[in-house]
Amino acid sequence: MTGSPSLRLHVRTREFDPAADLIEYADPAAPLVWLRRGDGMAARGSVTRIDVDATAHEPRAEGLSRAWTRLAAHAVIDDTVGIPGTGLIGFGALTFDERSAASSSIVVPELIIGRRGGRGWVTSIRLDDGQDAAPDPAPILYDPYWSATLGPGALDPDGYQAAVTAALATIAAGEVGKVVLARDLVGTVPAGADLRRLVHELATGYPDTWTYAVDGIIGASPETLATVNGGRVTARVLAGTSARGADAPEDAAAAVALAASAKDLDEHAYAVQSVLDALTPHTTGLTADEHPFTLELPNVWHLATDVAGTLTDGATSLDLIRTLHPTAAVAGTPTNAAIEVIRRLEPFDRGRYAGPVGWIDARGDGEWAIALRGAEFGTQAVGGLIPVTAHAGAGIVAGSDPETELLETRVKFRPIVDALA
Repeated sequence: MTGSPSLRLHVRTREFDPAADLIEYADPAAPLVWLRRGDGMAARGSVTRIDVDATAHEPRAEGLSRAWTRLAAHAVIDDTVGIPGTGLIGFGALTFDERSAASSSIVVPELIIGRRGGRGWVTSIRLDDGQDAAPDPAPILYDPYWSATLGPGALDPDGYQAAVTAALATIAAGEVGKVVLARDLVGTVPAGADLRRLVHELATGYPDTWTYAVDGIIGASPETLATVNGGRVTARVLAGTSARGADAPEDAAAAVALAASAKDLDEHAYAVQSVLDALTPHTTGLTADEHPFTLELPNVWHLATDVAGTLTDGATSLDLIRTLHPTAAVAGTPTNAAIEVIRRLEPFDRGRYAGPVGWIDARGDGEWAIALRGAEFGTQAVGGLIPVTAHAGAGIVAGSDPETELLETRVKFRPIVDALA
């Protein structure tokens, strides 16, 4: 683990009326953003960070949670606003797989501009080293003009269908009941590109998702892994997908067919049960929708179930992340067996794709989604270009069809591919 959790951070939050779109307050090259329906936070700078990699002798979420708790305990916080998102905030992105070569990280920014329920604020965070000047809370000129290239990665369409066929064999053999297989697209963006353009396109096109930009991974996730606020935890489980129809009658028929699909209902039930099993030891009064509902997004229909409960053990949002991740919606079931199948069949490291992404405050409350519908950007330019990798996956259960699952990944790639185009 790297980082300096014993630092004394000085945090000051005051009311502030953002004069521009929140995204314009983020760093063009390394944006930190968390938005939904125009509310959320945008940040820039890095006062400190906590990193946990595969060499750690504990689960990554556990290591981050311990380090964050120590960091927050030493912080001096002056917060006159006192709503979710104010005070000390860390933006986090964790890997899907504990064995990933990528790090799981929490970044503490210098400046945060936020808005929630009609109230705006500015938070400045500085070190205890005599640094007195707060960053200037002014928007940064927005440059949206650049283009990207994307093409097949390590698992092309034919390779993906072959992997699905292999996954079906593991299901037939009883190794797993469900496994989620992803494929990749790889490409480049120009060095120095204003990555806020991508954030803006996603936030505008998919306002009901969590638009996130954290430590190089940017996307628009429809799936809330966990929200913790004042002792309450909520989650939204998504599993089971259908493309939107070309016209109103076809679209309505697609939603009805999804709601009646035995294959998709089976896949969804695995995902819901994995979340209930994870949250039950930490909660009382845990409830879940009796039947899934169809969630409408611009490019797809999803089967969705909302879960809510009251925490009984003082668990922080990161503690719950450790328990919840990976859900059956992004890994499969049984979890450990599904991850082993993924390691065998996916010829790449997922990095932060399908891992937890979100934020945490000094109390341990926070909002976390699953890093879906996004892309991860490299930090080193080669020949004036930055590498970018996007992933999309589908849940494979008995009865899955390789060609249909490939088409589902194409639909799921659409948000990030369109936004990069």
